[in-house]
Amino acid sequence: MEQPKAPIPNYITPEGHQRLWQEHSHLVKRERPRVVQEVAEAAAQGDRSENAEYIYGKKRLREIDRRVRFLEQRLDAAQIVDARQQTRRDRVFFGATVQVEDEHGETKQWMLVGEDETDAPTARISHRSPMGQALLGKGLDDEIKVQTPGGERVYVVVDIQYG
Repeated sequence: MEQPKAPIPNYITPEGHQRLWQEHSHLVKRERPRVVQEVAEAAAQGDRSENAEYIYGKKRLREIDRRVRFLEQRLDAAQIVDARQQTRRDRVFFGATVQVEDEHGETKQWMLVGEDETDAPTARISHRSPMGQALLGKGLDDEIKVQTPGGERVYVVVDIQYG
């Protein structure tokens, strides 16, 4: 009989973990009770089959409940990793902020974070993304190759920071 696979750990920074808990708390303590009240008021108006406020409210409750369940699963699987406590700072690990240079001399900087905290505008990429995977374990002056939609790109690691 085949052993069940262990769940893949959900690595997350302390800040990312706090944001997920805040969202969960907001949905459970504020948003859901407010929507429940709105649905109750809409239901008191009579015919529910043509009551847009009631129909929309029920739909919103299902969305909130679905998001709460998702957040609970992600938080249960979360393994908080504080990059400031990384002792080996000469290599790229989870939580590192890495600066790279491409073949044209242009530099880019990314922070490797968990899947639940990626944010392109702030250059926070998943450690499981193609770029994140290519960077993990690399040191200064190491060359990485990453397949992008525009073709293969080559970068050199020029700086690694933690915290």
